[in-house]
Amino acid sequence: MLATLIYRSRLHNALDPSQLTELAQQASLRNTDLNVTGVLLFDGKEFLQVLEGPVTAVNAVYERIRHDERHADVVELLRDFAPNRRFLNQGMVLFDLRIDKPGVVLRSVIKFGTLKYHLACNDRVYKFIRNFVSAPKPKPRVKNVIPDRWRLDTKNSPFENVTVPLLDDQPCQFAFQPIIEPVRGNISSLEALIRGPNGGSPQEYFSTIPSHKLHEADLASKGWALAMARQLGIGNHKIAINLLPMSLVKIPGAVNILLEHITRNKLDPEQVIVEVTEDEVISSYDEFSFAIRQLRAAGIGLAIDDFGSGFAGLSLLAKFQPDKLKIDRSIVTDIHQHGPKQAIVKAIIDCCAEMQITVVAEGVEKVEEWCWLEAAGIERFQGFLFARPVLNGVSAIRWPKRIVK
Repeated sequence: MLATLIYRSRLHNALDPSQLTELAQQASLRNTDLNVTGVLLFDGKEFLQVLEGPVTAVNAVYERIRHDERHADVVELLRDFAPNRRFLNQGMVLFDLRIDKPGVVLRSVIKFGTLKYHLACNDRVYKFIRNFVSAPKPKPRVKNVIPDRWRLDTKNSPFENVTVPLLDDQPCQFAFQPIIEPVRGNISSLEALIRGPNGGSPQEYFSTIPSHKLHEADLASKGWALAMARQLGIGNHKIAINLLPMSLVKIPGAVNILLEHITRNKLDPEQVIVEVTEDEVISSYDEFSFAIRQLRAAGIGLAIDDFGSGFAGLSLLAKFQPDKLKIDRSIVTDIHQHGPKQAIVKAIIDCCAEMQITVVAEGVEKVEEWCWLEAAGIERFQGFLFARPVLNGVSAIRWPKRIVK
C-alpha cells in the first residue's frame, strides 16, 4: 500500500542553512534505499516535505525526522494513501524558495511530478505545496507559549484535605476533577465524574442497570453528586454534572427533579452546569429543546461535553448555543504535532468567540499540549497534567509557573 505523508517543521538553530543542499542529498540517498520518494520545500524559516512510499518505510523516515534536532515544531499535516506516486525519481528533491520565485517552484514541482497540470491543480498534495509556496504567512494571533519556559508547582486546592464519606444507601460514587485557568491561577469549576459503588468506571456502573431504567438512574445519580458537592464545601464554585440528553426527555419533569436536588442541597441553580454528552442520539429534538429552555430559564448552565467525539456536536452547538464547549481529548491529544487537529481547534475557537461561548480543553496530559492550546487562545483546561480525578474528593493542583532565565 502506497502511503503519503506531509509535514511542516521550523528551522532549528542547530542547522546552518548553507548546509541544506548537502544534507538534502544525503537524506535523498537514505530515502531511496527505503523506496521513499518526495519533495522538500524551504522558505528560509520553515520546511514542507512530502513523503511517498511503503507505509512502514514512510513511518520510519518520519520518526527519524521527528527526533532530529535540526527540525523544530514538527507538525503532521496529512497522512493518506494513493494509487500512484506523484514523485518518482529521487528520494527527495529540494526546492529552495530563498533562491527561486514561487511561480518557478510550482512549475518545477509539476514538471518533476507525474500529474498533468490540470490534474495537479485539484490534487490535495499539490494544494498543500501551492499554499506553502504562494500563500501569505499568517501572523500568530497570540504570543507563543514555549514549553521549556514553564514548570508545574503542586499546591493544595481548597478541597484537597476533604474526603466525603458515602451517604446512606448511596448506589454510586463520584470522582471530582477541577477545571482551571492555569495562567490566572483560578479554579473555574469542579466536575463530578460518576463511578461505581466500588469506585469502578461509569461503564461498569451503568452496565449493572437494566436498559429501561438507564435514564432514571442517570438523573437520580445527579442528586448524589450534588449532595457530595455540598459536603465538599464548594462555596461559590460551580459544579458540573454529566447528563445523557435523553434523560431530559424520557423522565417526566426531569428539570424540576434536578431543581429539587439543587434546592435540597442548598446550592444555587447558577452554580450548576449540566454537561450534555454526545454519546447518545437525540431522537426527540422538540422535547429536548423544551427541556433545555427550562434549564436555561432556571439559571442552570449548559455545556456540550466531549465535543468532536459523538453524534451531534455541530447540531447541538447551532441549536442550543451552550455556555461552554468542552473539546474532546481525542482532538487535544498531541495537538502540538498534528495539523488537522490544530485547524479544527482554531475553527472551534473562532466559532465560539462569535457566539460568546467559553471553550474548555479536556484530557490535557502534556505541557506541550497546554502550551499550544493556551497560545491559540483557550484559557480553561481539565486533565491529568493539572489534577487527576479523586474518588470522593479533590486532588492538589499542579499550577504552571514561568521559569525565569
